[in-house]
Amino acid sequence: MISYTATTAIVAAGGSGRRMGGSCPKQFLPLAGRPVLRHTLERLSASPEISAMILVLPPAELAVGERLAAGLGIPCTVVAGGASRQESVRNGCEAAQGADILLVHDGARPLVTADLVGRVARAAAEHGAAIAAVPAKDTLKEVDGAGRILRTIDRAVVWQAQTPQAARRDLLLRAFAVAEAEGFVGTDEAALLEHAGIPVTVVQGDPNNLKITVPADLQAAERLLGDNGGSAAAVRVGHGYDVHRLVAGRPLILGGVTIPHERGLLGHSDADVLVHALMDALLGAAALGDIGRAFPDSDPQYRGISSLVLLERVIGMLAGAGWRPASADITVVAQAPRLSPYLDAMRANLVRICATEAVNIKATTTERLGFAGRGEGIAAHAVVTVVAQAAG
Repeated sequence: MISYTATTAIVAAGGSGRRMGGSCPKQFLPLAGRPVLRHTLERLSASPEISAMILVLPPAELAVGERLAAGLGIPCTVVAGGASRQESVRNGCEAAQGADILLVHDGARPLVTADLVGRVARAAAEHGAAIAAVPAKDTLKEVDGAGRILRTIDRAVVWQAQTPQAARRDLLLRAFAVAEAEGFVGTDEAALLEHAGIPVTVVQGDPNNLKITVPADLQAAERLLGDNGGSAAAVRVGHGYDVHRLVAGRPLILGGVTIPHERGLLGHSDADVLVHALMDALLGAAALGDIGRAFPDSDPQYRGISSLVLLERVIGMLAGAGWRPASADITVVAQAPRLSPYLDAMRANLVRICATEAVNIKATTTERLGFAGRGEGIAAHAVVTVVAQAAG
């Protein structure tokens, strides 16, 4: 079985959305203060199964797409679509080099959950291809052109297809090749796979995973986001934790303040454990991953870098995702040195960068218990809130 950890999401957002009747494509319309497409990208990037994304857009919208894809925490490549959805998705699939599984999702389905993404990706890894779908609820009628009923269809065997739809990359590219050779046009990826004789497994979808097609859909999505605390909820909470070892020959930097001490914290950057915990909390609240993913210690550009510089970048990532810090409460756990004389200076650094006065820093010991109590290292916890803001 191919590992589903190497899964790339292809976000199909190349349409014009004429049925919405707006002045811009539906994927760029505002939903709870941010573009529909930004919600979709955030939902997909929050899924552990997705390691990269390919965003397919109309050629004239590539620059807009680059802005919307900023700060997601995973790589996102923006490519131009074709004259049809089929051509657009094929362009995205061909750009997804190195992926085992390709997961195609409509850019106008902003309420997809990480759970659904994961279930479809895992089913595709196990069976070769899978789609999300929901069973039909109403009685189904086949009707002729004059509006007369021809027959009643057994709804027990009818499912309504959604996205995501996923398949092994080689199988999906084979389906595209067969369709092109035979002039076949499918309404979705499952149709192409079926036409090529490739079995497709159905995964139970989500009734709330609606596609924005007409204005009423946008209104329904607004209500659902408000009801379930989705990505457009006004406030989110994040928690961060970090720990670094104390070693000789390193400066001790906490909250951007250099503190006199015989030992400092070991790390690839300046190892500012306080700021690292804060960054992880902020990234977590905005569903943007963690500092290890955003600033890997394997990258030489971050060697010795000030964590305050990285914090500024995290704030920029939040802004790109439509969030800003509202408050932060941080606890530093250290037996020594005594930190209280430096807390105000630390706080001033964080207030300046986070642009909120609601920053609190506390220092405590462990009464000489554990690694912190033995002076082997310093830990920090951070709890933050972030609030939504309209995309610029």
